[in-house]
Amino acid sequence: MADTRPIGVFDSGLGGLTVVKELISALPGEDIVYFGDTDRVPYGTKSNETIKKFAIEDENFLLSKNVKLIVAACGTVSSVAADTAKVLPVPFVEVVSHSCKSAVKVSNNKKIGVIGTSATINSGEHKRQILELCKEAEVFCQSCTLFVPLVESGLVSTDDIIVTETVKKYLTPIKEAEVDTLILGCTHYPLLSDAIRKFMGENVVLINAGVSTAAAVKDILVSGNMLNTKEKGDISCFVSDITPSFSAASSMLLGSPTEEIRVEKVDINSL
Repeated sequence: MADTRPIGVFDSGLGGLTVVKELISALPGEDIVYFGDTDRVPYGTKSNETIKKFAIEDENFLLSKNVKLIVAACGTVSSVAADTAKVLPVPFVEVVSHSCKSAVKVSNNKKIGVIGTSATINSGEHKRQILELCKEAEVFCQSCTLFVPLVESGLVSTDDIIVTETVKKYLTPIKEAEVDTLILGCTHYPLLSDAIRKFMGENVVLINAGVSTAAAVKDILVSGNMLNTKEKGDISCFVSDITPSFSAASSMLLGSPTEEIRVEKVDINSL
């Protein structure tokens, strides 16, 4: 019997839509409820205590939508607040562990770069997990504080000097370390992948957490007999503040005209 409950996905803003895109590709029949906390973005500059508080509120909102699984499509939450999932009544999938496994698998020289928010990098979670998987690996981490504000402002083009100079500023040490694999440790960052790839070079593999995370979600649903069997799923988007950049990103990433994507504002603090 089909499990028609939706998959719940949350992020600090619009970045988690990159994960939703991969979920649609891997699981086209699934309904998805997305919550983007656009009013409180970015999470990566907040204290761990605040991040955990926000994560719990986001998870509770999704539970109110009767979801069958929750995806923390946020590198910051996955790095410092994944333990909030221990009390959840549904399966929980984060983005860090799957990214690390993918990076170790594809890296040839075992020099792996990780970029993320300040909270993500300071947690050391990516480095810890990579070294657990591959003791001989060298891990080079870089906080890219301005990347999320760039994406949330709609600045992602390789023709924009602000984008190219910001990428150069943050990624020069990573490039000089001669990594052959780079984990995009924040789900906002795939929207900057063209600029990142142009600077790093075509020989560096970029790890998009959405791909491996979607595969993990599919494995859970298949093994738990939780798949929705309809042909095409529906997407419902909720945000704590409706912004032009969210509408533009949702249209671009999800392949639908902006007017076809339902976006509803909710007061997360009142739930």
